[in-house]
Amino acid sequence: MNTINVKRVMTGAALAAVLLSLSACGGMSKQGRDTALGAGIGAVGGAVLTGGSALGTVGGAAVGGVVGHEAGK
Repeated sequence: MNTINVKRVMTGAALAAVLLSLSACGGMSKQGRDTALGAGIGAVGGAVLTGGSALGTVGGAAVGGVVGHEAGK
């Protein structure tokens, strides 16, 4: 398996995890849901932009979570 295929599989797995985790947001507040959604989208975006780097994924999740939190106010 080459590097490009591994990155696609990992990105797909991360996206699937985000989508599955969002199903648990039914009892959350709007701000909490927006924070979780922002963190998930940020993690996937960070992973894609940095080629699957763990630091990029975590950084994207942090930035996305903050943006989602503020948008939910």
